[in-house]
Amino acid sequence: MEINQYQIVLVNLDPTVGSEIKKSRPCVVISPNEMNKFLQTIVIAPLTSNSKNYPTRVEIFHNNTKSWVVIDQIRTVDKQRISKLFDHLLPLEISKIKSVIKETFVD
Repeated sequence: MEINQYQIVLVNLDPTVGSEIKKSRPCVVISPNEMNKFLQTIVIAPLTSNSKNYPTRVEIFHNNTKSWVVIDQIRTVDKQRISKLFDHLLPLEISKIKSVIKETFVD
C-alpha cells in the first residue's frame, strides 16, 4: 500500500487515553513520502466534523463535507491502523496546513 504525504486515510485511533481523538476516522498524512516509503509508521493529523474556532484547526472539504484537520492532535501510528485510502488534499489546503504547522511548532 503506497501512502503519500497530504493523502487522507482512514485510521483506527483506538485505544486512546484522556482527551485524545477516538475511533476510526479520516486523517491527513503529515509525514514526508521518504518516511512513508521506508518506515512502518506514519505521522497523521486526524479530521473532525465538529470544531471550535481554534488556531490549530484547518478547514477542508473532504467527501463533500466540511471538516477540520486537527493539528493539535498530530501523532505517529503504525500503518496497520490504516484501513482505507482516500484522495489527496488540494494545494490551497496543503498550504494552510503547512502554515499552521509552522506557526504552531516552529516559530
